[in-house]
Amino acid sequence: MDVQPLRRPPRLLLLTSAYFLLGELATACQRLNVPHHLLDLGTREMDADAFVRTLRETADAFRPDAILTVNHLGVDREGVLMALARDMKLPLVSWFVDNPEFILPLFPKPDAENTLILTWDADSLDAVRGLGFTKVGWLPLGADPERFRPGRPGRPEWRARVSFVGNSMLTKTVRRLGAAQPGPELLSAFASLAGDFAASGERNVRAFVAASRPELLPQLDGLGVVRRTAYETAVVWRATLDYRLSCVLATLPFSPLIAGDPGWKDLLQGRQGYRLHPEIGYYEELPGFYPQSEVNFNCTSVQMKGAVNQRVFDVPASGAFLLTDSRAQLETMFEPGREMAIYKSPEEAAELLARHLADDAGRTRMAAAGRARVLAEHTYEHRLTALIRAFDEHFPNRPAAGGA
Repeated sequence: MDVQPLRRPPRLLLLTSAYFLLGELATACQRLNVPHHLLDLGTREMDADAFVRTLRETADAFRPDAILTVNHLGVDREGVLMALARDMKLPLVSWFVDNPEFILPLFPKPDAENTLILTWDADSLDAVRGLGFTKVGWLPLGADPERFRPGRPGRPEWRARVSFVGNSMLTKTVRRLGAAQPGPELLSAFASLAGDFAASGERNVRAFVAASRPELLPQLDGLGVVRRTAYETAVVWRATLDYRLSCVLATLPFSPLIAGDPGWKDLLQGRQGYRLHPEIGYYEELPGFYPQSEVNFNCTSVQMKGAVNQRVFDVPASGAFLLTDSRAQLETMFEPGREMAIYKSPEEAAELLARHLADDAGRTRMAAAGRARVLAEHTYEHRLTALIRAFDEHFPNRPAAGGA
């Protein structure tokens, strides 16, 4: 694993929560000797005064150069953290690994000079800039090759020719639509909007509505920011549900093992030829799950029309074979056809499943090439190094480490 050394890494204050990536970032900090401190706010209930006191005491003791969070976790909607960070002259770095367009509008006016937004989806850069941020960069997902590696033990019931790990999006869609409380016209148009949005090249739901169903735009905007964002998210989740279901149906002739939420039982009711498994724990189970399948099948959320998801990195890191749907940004990071197999439609997915299941040696070669690529370019050490370089680029005048 070739990671260029950092000459003077910043001291990073990580705002931690239950989100999986904070642990990976902390581990990468340890491996690269980046000074860091984890401040766990995820399980604490505290008022604004206690929050300010805790953050100031931590900063005084650790003397960080920047605050680092994921998906704006730990950033409050009242703007207390951003005001405090500015007062302490601590830049805020927020790495988005979910759609920033569903999250950032819910927060106060951005502190553009003191905030660096990194997003896993290169297609979202212009949208983030449109929200008022000027320090913006692309930072895709990655893998921890120590956790996801060949030879991890698995369970006998995980053995499968084809497996798919993923959420059905059924409950998520229902909850977001309920939070939106749309009027009758938006509710009636919901399913068709989701289908048309999925088939379009547009990433932004509001822009899609404005272009294709302008008569609905006043009702959408009339929901206000919070409910409108909930409705837009529900459209994307329903579009993902429909797309993901169509892809999973293409795997049924190959007796897939489907690991996910209970929504799959409802969506696949009346179908035959599959096994269902409860959701798989990311840390404890998933590293041993992927190597048990001859083909790990992946279909990406519609919120990522160009970006790739976590499985694209974790499966090859495990030394396992991946068949995934085509995404433009994937071809900038992997070599399709040599490091993983790519399909462009559910129909092609079925053809490729049959082909690769019949080619044991080819799957083995492709899986080994995929892991080699992850080790060379796509570990969290690579991502942390890129994050720090982006920080140095956008905040070139930071003082010596520790605020001295």
